[in-house]
Amino acid sequence: MRRAGLVVWAAHQLARSLVRPGITTLEIDAQIEAFFEKHSATPLFKGVPGKVPFPAVCCMSVNDEVVHGIPSSRVLVEGDIVSIDTGCSVGGWCGDSAVTYPVGGVSDEVQELLDCTSGVLALAIELMGQRSRWSDVASEMASYVRDRGFSVVENFVGHGIGRTMHEDPQVPNFCSPQYRRNHDFRLEPGLVIAVEPMVNMGSKRVRALPDHWTQATVDGKPSAHFEHTVAITESGPVVLTAAPANGESVGDAA
Repeated sequence: MRRAGLVVWAAHQLARSLVRPGITTLEIDAQIEAFFEKHSATPLFKGVPGKVPFPAVCCMSVNDEVVHGIPSSRVLVEGDIVSIDTGCSVGGWCGDSAVTYPVGGVSDEVQELLDCTSGVLALAIELMGQRSRWSDVASEMASYVRDRGFSVVENFVGHGIGRTMHEDPQVPNFCSPQYRRNHDFRLEPGLVIAVEPMVNMGSKRVRALPDHWTQATVDGKPSAHFEHTVAITESGPVVLTAAPANGESVGDAA
């Protein structure tokens, strides 16, 4: 799975270099699709079943769009934020990651939203090495976001990942009593999950747009989304979609 994770990491470095005022989300998606093809990686998102099959290799969600945005001819402008979620499989194993990128300069409040969302993902990964059950991690994630004046999206959650993109268990970024009773799971070696907090500036509620995929905030306020694929090992959590280390290279994935 690390091989797939390296390709996904590199795809995000490409995305980071492309995000700027004046580019369209469709142009970014096309370059990431070509990058996956170059590395013999199979995109995970394109063709996912729905009322209409998902048409792209990336979800591109701009400003108040939370998740599942479809790349289009929309031109990014200064002050936007764009959440890019993408994944691929290499050798039959999957990697999945998301980053919310600022387009040029953004307001202080929007930067705080980005910092909170990336920060709560980092907190979750750290806690995965210190807690025995996911519910304890999820509870602290929700408190972290709430203490900073933002809200956690509850309609969408993370997931197990391995041979396919979406596997059990479901991985929420909050913890309800019902979840703790009926759906909690242990954090033990061998588990690999995609942890993906989605944080809204205003209400946690979302609404579906007419394209059958895009989910947006009900109040039109911005939303951010960060995600890593994380494995639990005997020595603690390992981020499989992190930057190369110890002599690794993206070429190792081919």
